[in-house]
Amino acid sequence: MKWSIIQLQKYRDRGLEIDEKVDLSELAELDNDIRRISPVHVKGRAEIRHDQIVFNVRATGEMIVPCSRTLVDVPYLFDIPLTERFLLKPEEEGNYGAEDVHLPEGNVIDFRPILKEAIILEVPMQIFSEEADKHVVQSGKDWAFYEDEEELPETEKPAVDPRLAGLQNFFTSDKE
Repeated sequence: MKWSIIQLQKYRDRGLEIDEKVDLSELAELDNDIRRISPVHVKGRAEIRHDQIVFNVRATGEMIVPCSRTLVDVPYLFDIPLTERFLLKPEEEGNYGAEDVHLPEGNVIDFRPILKEAIILEVPMQIFSEEADKHVVQSGKDWAFYEDEEELPETEKPAVDPRLAGLQNFFTSDKE
């Protein structure tokens, strides 16, 4: 996903159609939360003007990330819309916000670093496998896991420590 500016200028009148598969397997080494990543399908269009090139693309693919509870592999599909602007005249950078534009490196526009950054930002903070509940321990010695909606049977409700029994009425409002 590298183009020279001269190569892109040929598409000034009609724009450049992009439909490529990009191998970004090195992301598994850069980010510990990505175990594997399939080739990323980048599809979209680049509009070439005399002073800038605007990429409107969509990056789709699948990455394997660890389950937050069990660390088993979980496939995660991503679909990232990207609109990125490259300025061909660096002196006009002040007219745009510093984060809104990119500058070419020499006479080459490299889209891979932008694509890598967008995918790393797409990695979920938490994800759970469908089998996570099968692997999670639901009870142990003197403890059990209950959902909020479940009501404990009277026989299983924990006994109140007699030293703390007076605190049960602490928040009740009785107007005397």
